[in-house]
Amino acid sequence: MSTSAAASLRRGKGNRAGTCLKRDVTIEIGGLSVRLHKIEPQFQTVLEDRYAGFVNDSAVPQFHFDVESASPQTRDLDKDVAVTRKNGMWKVERGDFRANWDVQTRRGRVRQPARPYAPYTPYAIDTLLRIVHSIDLAGDGGFLLHAASAIRGNRAFLFTGVSGAGKTTLTRLAPPDVQILTDEISYVRREGTGFRAYGTPFAGELARPGENLSAPVAGVYLLDKGPECRLESVDPSTAVRALLRNILFLTRDSELVHRLFETAMSFISRVQVRRFVFTPDERAWGLIE
Repeated sequence: MSTSAAASLRRGKGNRAGTCLKRDVTIEIGGLSVRLHKIEPQFQTVLEDRYAGFVNDSAVPQFHFDVESASPQTRDLDKDVAVTRKNGMWKVERGDFRANWDVQTRRGRVRQPARPYAPYTPYAIDTLLRIVHSIDLAGDGGFLLHAASAIRGNRAFLFTGVSGAGKTTLTRLAPPDVQILTDEISYVRREGTGFRAYGTPFAGELARPGENLSAPVAGVYLLDKGPECRLESVDPSTAVRALLRNILFLTRDSELVHRLFETAMSFISRVQVRRFVFTPDERAWGLIE
């Protein structure tokens, strides 16, 4: 069989029977793999495009989800996401989708909108992945942070701040020796006595996945635009407040909230946090080292 024919058959386009054949897709971020089962061929194509660079069907999955289609309740479409744990099960509910998984087996299902409400859109999967990873990281000494991040000189740097502070602007100004991990959601995991940052497919205004790379975290910059570029020291209490304010975490589970707070305290004791006042031009990266 030719390479093109094999690719066509894999996507379920090789023949009439193949158009109904459902597949699995495994998405690996930060070393954690989530396998999505029973994917329709058209949706498989969407997922492979959306998570380009992070699809790894040879990875051993730590989580399994059966993907089902269901018509959403129109009255609930604007309902905010709720994440709860009860009787050994995690449950995620939002206006347009539902998901759950067993704490021990890490197996569950996600019910996303059926056509014609949202034909082959990855919004439910994207939200589910962020929630699954944030929960897993909280229990393992890590977190997702609303921040851009990049590697320079084999070290990772994180840039966080309120919307409009300049995360995407700074990534656009990155010189050629910088690899962008993300312009929106940074992935941080404890590693030995320090922390390591990983690339993510969770994009912001750049509208493209980060590079699937990782490096030890060397510093965090609290962004603030100004007439000149300068670095300012911040005290530990300011640093931890800024970190906690930008960590993505959607459950009030008391055990994990406590662990997350401990992780934040450990992080700022090991990683330098500074305020970075910058003007949006190429001079900004001259201070990042």
